[in-house]
Amino acid sequence: MLEIIIFTILIATVLNVFLKHFAIPTIIGYIATGTIIAYGFNLHEAADNHDLKEIAEFGVVFLMFSIGLEFSVKHLMRMKQDVFFYGALQVFLTTGIFTFIANSFFSIEIKSAIIIGAALALSSTAVVLKILNENGDINKKFGRKTLGILLFQDIAVIPILLMITIFSIEGSSVSSLLFKTLIDATILLIGLFVVGKYLLEPFFHQVSKTKSNEIFVGSILLIVIGSSFMAHKFGFSYSLGAFVAGMMIAETTYKNQVEADLIPFRDLLLGVFFITVGMQLDFKIIFDNIFAISLLLPALIVIKITIIFVILRFRTDKRTALKSALSIFQLGEFALVIFELSFAKGLLDPVIGQILIVIVVISMIMTPFVLKNISFIADMFSRKKNKDADLCIIDEESLKEHIILIGYGRLGKHISKLIQEEGIKFIAIEGDIQTVKEAQEQNLPVIFGNASQKHILESINIKDASAVIVSVGNSKKLNHICEVVNELTRNTKTIVKVNKFEEKNELSKLNLSHVIVETENTAKAMFDEAMKI
Repeated sequence: MLEIIIFTILIATVLNVFLKHFAIPTIIGYIATGTIIAYGFNLHEAADNHDLKEIAEFGVVFLMFSIGLEFSVKHLMRMKQDVFFYGALQVFLTTGIFTFIANSFFSIEIKSAIIIGAALALSSTAVVLKILNENGDINKKFGRKTLGILLFQDIAVIPILLMITIFSIEGSSVSSLLFKTLIDATILLIGLFVVGKYLLEPFFHQVSKTKSNEIFVGSILLIVIGSSFMAHKFGFSYSLGAFVAGMMIAETTYKNQVEADLIPFRDLLLGVFFITVGMQLDFKIIFDNIFAISLLLPALIVIKITIIFVILRFRTDKRTALKSALSIFQLGEFALVIFELSFAKGLLDPVIGQILIVIVVISMIMTPFVLKNISFIADMFSRKKNKDADLCIIDEESLKEHIILIGYGRLGKHISKLIQEEGIKFIAIEGDIQTVKEAQEQNLPVIFGNASQKHILESINIKDASAVIVSVGNSKKLNHICEVVNELTRNTKTIVKVNKFEEKNELSKLNLSHVIVETENTAKAMFDEAMKI
């Protein structure tokens, strides 16, 4: 078994490094790894192993938890038209059309047809948002439309998973099942809400006071797995509990730090899930149905693009509608989750499932290439280029040309006052929860988090910041933070305070050009340096 694990990690690493050169998502590498391992070690029976699937399912649990963390009611209200009008219309209309096609033209039983239709309505949030962020397209008009629709798709995953649970229960009427589900859901949600509203903040406060990273991570795992277990006990999927737990934590001061600490677990377990998907690919079924796959793939893509384009075209210019439709033409990772769960519940024929999984994977492979050339493709179909459609739309809360202040102690507070006096936008990161609470009570933009974690810095748009001021007393921690900042910005705009010249020499390997040795006027010196950058 150890030999298989070593080879799996080796193949996944080498394959994903290779695929990264072609901007192909790691999901594809994991699926390919699973297929190679299954055929190389003859492990198709292991792919059906219950314990392995239980572990793999927790990858989806952590993914749903991270989506819950991003589920901000305020954010949704700012984008209500894109989310609740365009997003809802796209999901319901696409589900209805694909359900009708599956049931009428392919004689698929109505429950299975609804599941297939719902799965095909979803796109790949993980792949699309990552590429739009990298390309700088997320704040363009089509990027905002795309984001709104993807947000509703993520919300729609929960009722789809509930629907699968309801469809799989036999011997009861639909009305009685719906009633029981509604009662159970109400009890579960009220219980989790009470815990989140009154217990989570004080619980995390006590944990953060220990200043122990492992205890903090352990407390997150306790909440995620505990919420998932409670949901499962009430007859729902593990994912529902995780999603609600994410929403609860999103309302606390600890959201950014929780998200940063969670990512390694989420990505690792999600990788296991996609490896098990790859292990179950049956190439005999695929080759026997290669003609059907080659016809269905373009047909599904064209239908989906057409639906999204028509929905958006009523109130949006042609170019924006087309670019939005091209952005989310693909079938997403949650389609794989839904198909997997449907297999387990006996709601989907294995042959149909294999065909659909291959179509999902191929469409996801196509996505990076389409998004990298989306303007060129849009120009081919839109003779007159609407330049306004490609302009960036920046929200009021978007961070751009701001100053990032790492450390909000005595020196940090002094620097922040100088920044505020000049009317410059800034955000501070602080590891002491009491300091954060005091600052937030004064409506100051100070967040709780560990600034040596890359995700925390990326979440506050460090690449778009005008300057990064580091005022941390601990020299070891200072070195670590500067190394991480260096990875993201090459330290071209980093201003660092050191206590003595010896520390300045230790930082020389990081090519820092703005290092200030502490004096009586350190705050003023650091602020002036930031203004020069």
